Amino acid sequence: MVKMKSKSVLLLFLQTIIIISFFSSISYSKENTSLYIIPISGKVDIGMAAFVKRAAAIYNKDKNSIFVFKIDTFGGRVDSALKIVDYILSIPKTKTIAFVEKKAISAGALITLSCGRLVMKNNTTIGDCAPIMFLKEGPKMMGEKFQSPLRAKFRTLAKRNGYPEKLAEAMVTAGKAVYCVKWADKTRYMDELEIKELDKEEAKAVLSKKTIVAKGELLTMGDHEAYDLGFSRMSVANFDEMIEKLDLTKYDKVFVNVSWSESLVGYISMITPFLLMIGIGAIYTEIKAPGFGLFGIIGIICLFLVFFNQYFAGLAGHTEFLIILIGMGCLLLEVFVFPGFGIAGITGICFICAGLILSFQDFVIPDPKIPWQKAIFLTNIIMVLVSFVSAFFISLFFIGCILPKFSKIIKGPYLNTDLKGFHPALPLTDKININDAGFSYTLLRPSGKAFINDEIFDVITTFGQFIEKGVKVKVIDIRGNIIVVDRK
Repeated sequence: MVKMKSKSVLLLFLQTIIIISFFSSISYSKENTSLYIIPISGKVDIGMAAFVKRAAAIYNKDKNSIFVFKIDTFGGRVDSALKIVDYILSIPKTKTIAFVEKKAISAGALITLSCGRLVMKNNTTIGDCAPIMFLKEGPKMMGEKFQSPLRAKFRTLAKRNGYPEKLAEAMVTAGKAVYCVKWADKTRYMDELEIKELDKEEAKAVLSKKTIVAKGELLTMGDHEAYDLGFSRMSVANFDEMIEKLDLTKYDKVFVNVSWSESLVGYISMITPFLLMIGIGAIYTEIKAPGFGLFGIIGIICLFLVFFNQYFAGLAGHTEFLIILIGMGCLLLEVFVFPGFGIAGITGICFICAGLILSFQDFVIPDPKIPWQKAIFLTNIIMVLVSFVSAFFISLFFIGCILPKFSKIIKGPYLNTDLKGFHPALPLTDKININDAGFSYTLLRPSGKAFINDEIFDVITTFGQFIEKGVKVKVIDIRGNIIVVDRK
């Protein structure tokens, strides 16, 4: 009797465990059957890459869900597109779907083929991913050196997701013709070289050979062509029809939208050169002006926005920030400790330039196997150097023209004493003339005192340069009571 009761209790306990496990599995699957809809529209840039990175990271928390990427783009930056591809590839191919809503051109085609399945809306297009550069004469297709690694990427994605490899390569390179070759039991897409390498028996068994992509053309497909050529799973009238045909109606739709910070990254990336120029110029102007005020605040804000933008996009990190700080420290040493402009100042500028350049890219030295890295590296160098040079001239303009007028704009307090009974000083031309020589009596930064013709005069240097104490100088200009000097 006791044994029967023990068995009954044990059986009841097991039934309870089974029921709890059953309902737990139901609730788990319900919480993890979401359909994440991720828009990829507009220009492909670092802001879009940051957005897709965040969206793809959802898979780590919700591995039973499906990710649909709604594509509508003409393309953009190659490096950003490759980052997006890597983020999508971090999700299993059975969990990713590309839905071409309007167009998937250039980098958009690359992103589309990284998904496990492709569905296209009626009257949409995909293809034409040849790398181009913009010259004065207009866009120019880049050579084989650039096309080869992109072809390899398309080939890898096509092999992974079951798309025709040769046709995928034809989206990048216009120099190869691709044919549809049919046998009695199979059909293959081949280029001229592959056809020539067929053995005699296989070549004789060919039933037909049709040109799909002519030599000199890039593959661009409409939705029906993409279906016929083995890229698209289907053409649909709208997004809801795709959901129904793929049997995804049981999933809860979750729209992943671009956050304000990701939008800000995109906007800032467009005006980064101007922010750099304004920031550097404002900092230089602040160093030349006494105290700390408006220009210093503007400079810090502009440079902070530039660095924050790159940090949020995943291009800049603590190393780049440290390099820029070291550069700033060297400049402060040059201004406040060492007179003139020497090793510390040059070192500071070099460190700041290096930190800024590295913050605009995800590599240190360009990889010869990835040719666009060299192009990005040169572009970043030019952008930073042009910003520095432009900032220098802008700051000189502010120092010479704008700052002297601030006293007319900014109100008091002023002394109440008027100038009644004041006798103007004698013209300086009675005591000093152009080309008179002497030496700097104090540090000229850029103003100070100089000993000329056995007298001490208030002077200012040309172009705002620093001249250390005791250096020979000569007068190059006299503007009223302002004496302008330069090194002799």
